[in-house]
Amino acid sequence: MENDQAAAGMATSQVLGRLKGKRVLITGTSGFLGKVVLEKLMRTVPDIGGIYLLIRANRRHSDARSRFLAEVATSSVFDRMRENDSDGFESFIAEKIHCITGEVTEPSFGIADEHFQELAGDLDAVINSAASVNFQEALDQALMINTLCLNNIAELAHRNPELAVLQVSTCYVNGMNSGQVAETIIKPAKKSIPRSEHGYYEVDALIRSLQKKIDDERAGYTGKALEKRLVELGLREARRYGWSDTYTFTKWLGEQLLVKALHGRSLTIVRPSIIESALEEPAAGWIEGVKVADAIILAYAREKVSLFPGERSGVIDVIPVDLVANSIILALAEALVEPDAHRIYQCCSGSSNPVTIGEFIDHLIAEAKVNYAAYDHLFYRKPTKPFIAVNRTLFDLVVSGVRLPLSLTNGVLKRLGSSSDLKLLRNLKTTQSLATIFGFYTSPDYIFRNDELLALAKRSGDVDESLFPVDARAIVWEAYLRKIHLAGLNRYALKARKTPRFKSKQQPKRAA
Repeated sequence: MENDQAAAGMATSQVLGRLKGKRVLITGTSGFLGKVVLEKLMRTVPDIGGIYLLIRANRRHSDARSRFLAEVATSSVFDRMRENDSDGFESFIAEKIHCITGEVTEPSFGIADEHFQELAGDLDAVINSAASVNFQEALDQALMINTLCLNNIAELAHRNPELAVLQVSTCYVNGMNSGQVAETIIKPAKKSIPRSEHGYYEVDALIRSLQKKIDDERAGYTGKALEKRLVELGLREARRYGWSDTYTFTKWLGEQLLVKALHGRSLTIVRPSIIESALEEPAAGWIEGVKVADAIILAYAREKVSLFPGERSGVIDVIPVDLVANSIILALAEALVEPDAHRIYQCCSGSSNPVTIGEFIDHLIAEAKVNYAAYDHLFYRKPTKPFIAVNRTLFDLVVSGVRLPLSLTNGVLKRLGSSSDLKLLRNLKTTQSLATIFGFYTSPDYIFRNDELLALAKRSGDVDESLFPVDARAIVWEAYLRKIHLAGLNRYALKARKTPRFKSKQQPKRAA
């Protein structure tokens, strides 16, 4: 069994030895990355002391345990464990999974203070992967989930000075900065923010200013109108300071808040780039939901989009989810034996094994042409049009209906296989919406570096490099994109196409 193999390897694995008997709290296990981290720890670290899961109750489940059993433990992410050792899987859940009903955004996680204190004392480490990854989230929600909740993580650490804190962030806290992006604290690309002598940026006044603007909106609007205003406020403030969207802005603010709050204490920040389906574990192609690149793939597959803003020569930084989970576990093991330090690791592919936007598109189109029928949930028919990436200026001119030189317009339309402006623009709304949300990520002028992460892997030794691989150079992009990712997207993320139901003539009509 895999657990036996992992146990046998403890003599030579630094990571397994360091995690033996440790008790770790994980937030965000209802999410994609959180599930993969949990599965990898359960499967490869059987001697871990315990895994604590902070899960909020919902309308269907009044406590964390029942929600975990119904919504997390039933996930296909655990199929490998169930198939290889069903009894071991059930025993681990019964003996080592401890579910806490609470909310990471509430003071003391919404639990009684004495229980919060007891929890802090029980733990050796916390992995915070809870986040709102909505790029156009209302500013109040994004601030609460991505920034202010980190005060509660910091408070947990203050209750236990030995606690190792690992925060999952994103490479895209880089914002609109260009060039090589190192594993360090990121400077705002636009508006200046005061910087502490310790390196972090002083964001308390900025957060208060944002909260004041939120309160002003609440004073004048309610309901859907208020939500729309808060979404627009978030995007406006993010771009004013040098970020493309509310998500990356509030994640950057969260980094600064946590670095300040835990000055002199143990803190590790892991920044993934665009997380996509698993390269190998728990199963090649495993994915949950439609991610950043998948929204564009899906729109192309359904023939909603033929034109998109992007630089074909630009590097789209995609990283499989299992490499991210492995990075988190390696970094966690290090923090447990080398506390009282701040570390930043970026899990990415752009500097070591880059794939360009053009290559990404070409692999997708090539697979669609020859093998579309194998992906029945993704492609309803063989795509008849190419997918063209053009520079932003040309894209904006085309979709805005501005008159272009005749030769240029005809050339674009001919490449799209369209005989009229009407056919080109019939899915304009979908194209514009996707371009607004994701256009920044497909026109990159930055390269994320992961030298520190690769050095960590090397320090961990050959056994742990094999057990917990993080190096993106293992990815063969053509095979990954064409055979692993598309197959995973088709199998795990998309449902079968609904068969249209036809009403009989005798069936009474229903009001829409």
